[in-house]
Amino acid sequence: MTRTPVWSAIATALRDDIAQGRYTSGDQMPTEAALAARFGVNRHTVRHALKHLSEEGRVHARRGAGVFVTAGAATYPIGGRVSFHRNLSAAGRMPGRQILTLDRRHPTPTEARILGLDDPATIILATGVSFADGTPIALFTSCFPGWLPDRFEADLKTTESVTQALALSGITDWTRTSTHISARNASAVQAGQLRVKEGAALILSESVNRSADGRAVEFGQTWFAGDRVTLHMQGGDSAASHG
Repeated sequence: MTRTPVWSAIATALRDDIAQGRYTSGDQMPTEAALAARFGVNRHTVRHALKHLSEEGRVHARRGAGVFVTAGAATYPIGGRVSFHRNLSAAGRMPGRQILTLDRRHPTPTEARILGLDDPATIILATGVSFADGTPIALFTSCFPGWLPDRFEADLKTTESVTQALALSGITDWTRTSTHISARNASAVQAGQLRVKEGAALILSESVNRSADGRAVEFGQTWFAGDRVTLHMQGGDSAASHG
């Protein structure tokens, strides 16, 4: 008979503690030393169990602070005049964004059509990860027209905010004119970046944002971790900001 690894048994016990409310959303978990004493194991075994729970998205580590229980699904509005950062902050969550790549290249035919670009043209492509309380909740790819000023890339990298970078480029008002939502399964690469299992459910949101004069300023694709985000469709004004 195969025995359950000790670290797996500890992970199950801690998972039950969270499910039964002994540790709730945002609570700090006991230290590795305290958990090692509780289960009568070494800290390496405890660390393995916590790593497994982190990969499941149940806990997250904050550098220099400890390990905390991950909050429930973050609400992400679509269709209203809201900001990703402001929305999470208002809900008591800590927003974060990391830009992984940022460069200029020629657009694909689809990107050129959506952004209304004629040949020859270039686009600014940004990819990255969005976080809530240090836990990755989404991957994003944003295509911007190459006619944006040269400073746009530096501003986007510095602020890590689309809203602020566009405003610094003179585009202070823009509207989400279309949103398409579909389901996907996480690839191996996406799973590693989001810390979910390969094949986990993702929600893909594809949107086009236009400036007040009707020019497309962003074609965005966002892959949300299905169990970490609740998408809220808002009626009325369709302007949306996610920076």
